[in-house]
Amino acid sequence: MNAATDLSFTAPGLHGQLAQLTPEQLDRLDFGVIGFNGETVVDQYNQTESEAAGLSTSRVLGQPLFTNVAPCMNNFMVAQRFEDAQDEGSPLDDTIDYVLTLRMRPIKVKLRLLAEPGSAQRYVLVQRKL
Repeated sequence: MNAATDLSFTAPGLHGQLAQLTPEQLDRLDFGVIGFNGETVVDQYNQTESEAAGLSTSRVLGQPLFTNVAPCMNNFMVAQRFEDAQDEGSPLDDTIDYVLTLRMRPIKVKLRLLAEPGSAQRYVLVQRKL
């Protein structure tokens, strides 16, 4: 079984599965993966997202997601959902239609927001093929 090939943007239980993948396996996914810690610092950024967004991994890793990398997501639709889930100690698994606007022409995407209580690792997944 190739874990990376078998995972889809809509797969159930995706948070736990992503946490077990190597950077090379994350790079083989056909959707963007931005993983970040409890301080919103990006610690995972796959090749799919890097190529689509035009931002190198070295430029993104170690940077705060909602201020330095993707300030267009620093709003009630994305960043606030992570804050609310953390404050409530509840899981987050929401898929939303979104328009990315930073550093590119506006592009419609689906975002999947993932967080689990007890895990500092959180994810924004980006599906561009709609």
